[in-house]
Amino acid sequence: MLSEKMDDVPPTIARTSAGDPARTIELLWRRPGARPAQRGPRQGHTVDEVVAAAIAVADEEGLDATTMRRVAQALGIGTMSLYTYVPGKAELLDLMLDTVLGQMPRPDLSELPWRARLEAVARANLTLYERHPWMLTVSTTRPPLGPGVLAKYEHELRAFEGLGLDDVEIDAALTYLLGFVHSSARSAADQRAARSDAMTDEQWWAVSSPLLARVYDEAAYPTASRVGAAAGAAHNAAYSAGHAYEFGLQRVLDGLQVLIERR
Repeated sequence: MLSEKMDDVPPTIARTSAGDPARTIELLWRRPGARPAQRGPRQGHTVDEVVAAAIAVADEEGLDATTMRRVAQALGIGTMSLYTYVPGKAELLDLMLDTVLGQMPRPDLSELPWRARLEAVARANLTLYERHPWMLTVSTTRPPLGPGVLAKYEHELRAFEGLGLDDVEIDAALTYLLGFVHSSARSAADQRAARSDAMTDEQWWAVSSPLLARVYDEAAYPTASRVGAAAGAAHNAAYSAGHAYEFGLQRVLDGLQVLIERR
């Protein structure tokens, strides 16, 4: 089952690698515990602490709320002081994303059957979105080239080793799998947002059903009536994010199996 703890996801989309490339790379590959190199008194925080504070704000309040001012407030420093650690929110976002990706567990999957390996990769990414729903609003078509991103990529590519796919196919297969997980996580977040409305699903159906019965002709939509009733009874709702994920993941793997068997 998908977690019920995912918060509402705002529609705005942020983009990674939108800041200064040189400064971003320098920060991404900083040594642990690094402080800004500058003259004057020793800084009271590390870059790691700044990034951790930003992640905590985003987890609790969403990415839109994660402004430089809000992060500075969480650290107990002035907003202008925060700019001595990171140039701006674009660079900070890259650091946040690379950090949470670097913290993902990377267990040895080599002894598992290939479908189990890919299921583990999918589940790890789904769990990541559940822990950090703000990531669903971030476009990573130009990913931050940090150690966290690269370690995740390396680990997930190895799940496809020994399947006879060439390198381009491996990259495409991973992208296909992760795209499905992202879509599923987004749908789960949308469902969670709907459940936070004044009405529960049950209340909404209780109000809507009598109204629909006045205009709905079951004979005109026999297939929709039969299938809709069966699905509604099975899920006790019009849509089940958990069932959609489990069903869809197996169909994704079935599709990849066709490609693998051709090789």
